[in-house]
Parts: sequence; C-alpha cells; structure tokens
Amino acid sequence: MTPPRSTSARRRRSGCPIASTLEIVGDRWTLVILRDLLNGKATFSDFLASPERITTNVLTDRLAAMERDGLVVRVPYQERPVRHRYVLTGSGEALLPVLQAICRWGNTHVPDTWIPPEAFMRRTVPDPVPASDGRRR
Repeated sequence: MTPPRSTSARRRRSGCPIASTLEIVGDRWTLVILRDLLNGKATFSDFLASPERITTNVLTDRLAAMERDGLVVRVPYQERPVRHRYVLTGSGEALLPVLQAICRWGNTHVPDTWIPPEAFMRRTVPDPVPASDGRRR
C-alpha cells in the first residue's frame, strides 16, 4: 500500500518552506495543471487538451494528489456518467503570484517561451486569512 501524498498525512523531509512546498508542487505537472485551472480549465478533458500532452494516468494521479494536498476540490457536474470539474481552493489560488513570477523569469531567461495572457499576469488573489497562531496559512 502506498502512503498518502498529502503533506499533512506524512512526515516532511524538513521544516524548510521551500522543500516542503516542493513536496506538493515540485513534480513535473502540478504547476501546469494549476496554470490551466487559473486560466479557466476545469475538466479532465480540458487538461488533456493542453499542449504539454499529459497522459491520462498521470493526470488522474496528479489531480488526486492535488485534491489530497488541498489545492483543488472535485465537484460533480454530471450524474450519468458521473463527471467532475476541479475548482481551486484558496490554497491553490494563492499560488498565482508564484506562477506569475515563474512566467516572468521564463520569459526573461528561457528563449522562445510564450508570452502569458495579460489577464493572467494582472490577476490578483485576496490576501490570505491569518491563522489563529499568528502565522499565515
């Protein structure tokens, strides 16, 4: 049996915020799926249509991990057959500035990268709600 991927359900390598965050979003696909969600994609078939050509089994695994890690929630939109759309949580949306920074870095340092849509680059997310212990969530 494979242990759950969620960082809340397993021990992290360290308390380093970079290492801990990379355990959640540091694979090859999670940030690409987050990019798609932030740009309006929501269904399994939407994600499959992305130019990076993720395979169905990898997409299934990534979406399940993102749900366990609290980045997305799965919401049914059809009963027969049951189909779901994926919606970003506040935690998932809070990664927008990270993705915007990666876009800026890539456009500056990686030749021939696409220019992201202006609406994506100007979008903002609400400030996070402070946790009861004074730390940000």
